[in-house]
Amino acid sequence: MDGKSPPPPTKTRPAREPGRVHWMELFFDLVFVAFVGQLAHGIHGNPGFPEFGNFVLLFFPAWWAWVNIVSVINLLPGLTSRSLGVAMLAAMTAAALMAAAAPEAFGERAWAFSLANGALRILLLVLWLLQHREHSPEPSWRIWVYNGGTATLWLVAALLPLPAAVALWALSIAIEVTMVANSNRLGADRSMAGINIEHAGERLGLFVIIVLGESVFSIVTEAAEYWSPGAGLAAALGFMTVALLGWAFFQYGMGTLSAGLEHLRERGDLTGILQTTLFLPFILIVGVTSLAAGIATAIPAPFEQLPLGSTIAIGGGIALFYATNAAVSLRYGQPPRTVLAWGVPTVVLSLGLVPLGATQPAAVVLGLAVGLLVLVAAYVEINARRPIRSP
Repeated sequence: MDGKSPPPPTKTRPAREPGRVHWMELFFDLVFVAFVGQLAHGIHGNPGFPEFGNFVLLFFPAWWAWVNIVSVINLLPGLTSRSLGVAMLAAMTAAALMAAAAPEAFGERAWAFSLANGALRILLLVLWLLQHREHSPEPSWRIWVYNGGTATLWLVAALLPLPAAVALWALSIAIEVTMVANSNRLGADRSMAGINIEHAGERLGLFVIIVLGESVFSIVTEAAEYWSPGAGLAAALGFMTVALLGWAFFQYGMGTLSAGLEHLRERGDLTGILQTTLFLPFILIVGVTSLAAGIATAIPAPFEQLPLGSTIAIGGGIALFYATNAAVSLRYGQPPRTVLAWGVPTVVLSLGLVPLGATQPAAVVLGLAVGLLVLVAAYVEINARRPIRSP
């Protein structure tokens, strides 16, 4: 002992790096993806227009709430770790109720679906008002209309019978989408000036990982239930399909995403940022979820022809994935000739799987899907390794 007293303890608070996704944000995403998984059960088997329509109509309000939460957290870099955690726990509670209500959202659980959406928008109202107080001297009427007005519509819908409730759902979403689409005219673009590109890119990438993981989980679950060599073959082909989509997104797409968002921010292109982080990723997630539902249908009967709805889910799901990536790449300023060289053939050939499903067994359709994605990956890899010629 040297007689020196120990240094006084220092007070620390949980660290939060604004440019990185916080663990509580990722925790919230897990609950949200459970909602997506619940909805996906509705498009297993032989879904038609009503089933696909229900899936999209129920998914979009939840997706819209998710991207709003992502946006406001991104624009609140000073939010402490504890405050963020409380906000995420509140959002998780609402998302969990939404997930539980999803199977009967157009039935006896419509009130719960309405209540959950209303609760999410009340949380958003609080967060956006906080962001506005810290960063904007302008009146906050847009926030009160965008979140407060729509929260009221959702809460009133919880008290109404189904047809009237759905009408209020549609009105609420229409108000939100219209206001976002007219952000420049309404002056909301100034609030997006502080967007953190690193956080936005990482947030979207992590969400896609979780959705792909949910797809793998559904494949493994089906293979375990229908244990046989044929089911194993279909599950292996399905896994390879999902894995190749993951390869395409994370090997090529994430770099394009980060550079593209930075490019749009430097140009002050709020519309482009909104399109590529709010609207277009919704289509990509719909495509991946549809594909997973089609694969899950194929596993129990790999040597039989798939129902038409499932072939549409597989071929259309891959087509939506690549069409979205092509649209985002073009919006980020990549040369049309380069993008269309892989985008158009992939979308066309993916849709070509749909008529093939009418004559070929499920395993053949999945095998052709894998072959197509391998060719696309090989083309992009070869193209990326070519030396750049100087002009």
